[in-house]
Amino acid sequence: MTMYEKFSKLLQENKVTPYRIHKETGISTATLSDWKNGKSEPKRDKIQKICDFFNVSISYFYEDDHEDGNNAAQEEPTLTPKDERDIARKLEETLNQLDSHDGLMFDGDALDDETKELLRASLENSLRIGKINAKKKYTPKKYRKSEN
Repeated sequence: MTMYEKFSKLLQENKVTPYRIHKETGISTATLSDWKNGKSEPKRDKIQKICDFFNVSISYFYEDDHEDGNNAAQEEPTLTPKDERDIARKLEETLNQLDSHDGLMFDGDALDDETKELLRASLENSLRIGKINAKKKYTPKKYRKSEN
């Protein structure tokens, strides 16, 4: 399944239009059209914006994509229970820091519970990606799991 097919599936499941994705993420409609027509492949930062919008892991777009020579999905490190605890602790610390400064506000208004939950999900996703990227970058090759 191509990335656009996966994106299209998310649109259908969530009853969202590409135009709304454009408005919410800033990804141009021309870019979305180019993906659909196979003129270009989405860049990772754009995929991340879509993942944040739909609250899905970035691996949703990269798993089972081995036919294009992209081995990144095969070498994706897994998070250990300790990593999960570290992420949860860091997330709580960050949210407590944000709450301690006169509450979170947007455009002069306090954030509602739904927006706070979306912020929480986005922060958690960012922490997970950061942890995975750090594992990729700093784990010596001799300790990496090989699937061959």
